[in-house]
Amino acid sequence: MNIILFGPPGAGKGTQGSKIVEKFNLHKVSTGDLLRDEIKNNTDIGNEIRSLMDEGSLISDNIINDLIIKVISNKKFYNRLIFDGYPRNLNQAMNLDSQIRKYKQKISCVLSLNVDKESIIKRISGRQTCINCGMVFNEHYYPASNKNHACDPKFLSKRTDDKKNTIQHRFETYLNKTLPILDYYKEQNLFHQINGIAEIDQIFEEICRILASLET
Repeated sequence: MNIILFGPPGAGKGTQGSKIVEKFNLHKVSTGDLLRDEIKNNTDIGNEIRSLMDEGSLISDNIINDLIIKVISNKKFYNRLIFDGYPRNLNQAMNLDSQIRKYKQKISCVLSLNVDKESIIKRISGRQTCINCGMVFNEHYYPASNKNHACDPKFLSKRTDDKKNTIQHRFETYLNKTLPILDYYKEQNLFHQINGIAEIDQIFEEICRILASLET
């Protein structure tokens, strides 16, 4: 099966994506990872990507689509893909459909983790990482204490982009860009909305029920 996973920043896509990969033996396709791999391997595309990033320019759909095609055309991953962070716009969604058909595969389902804006703000703005031991906490849901964290509280740090205004902007940008894509997949009867507020294991159980129904 091939799956597309959607969700706003902080919705838990990374957590659920990893669990899906492990249970269903899929290969995760992350555009960020693909871009970094090209740069690391010093390919021609990688050098072009590095130049664009150095200039602060956006990576074009053509480059992203070319990287996606390399994965889809790899027989090792035939009908075993989960897309995380792609497609990001309607043009990319239509390209994905075209390439999937070209290589005689199909999109089995589209999963969307639904989390409201206030919960996203709490999840992201409350994140704290210990720069000494690497443990991650949340001021609202899982605060650091002397019972669960041995390091001095001075080591707890927040990311500079985890501020409320920045998070709101990222959330609204996601909605504006993603809604047309979700409507596109709804028309194909591939779309499944999942309550992203539930506990991690409950969310994964719901995902497993959906994916199991596809295999029968």
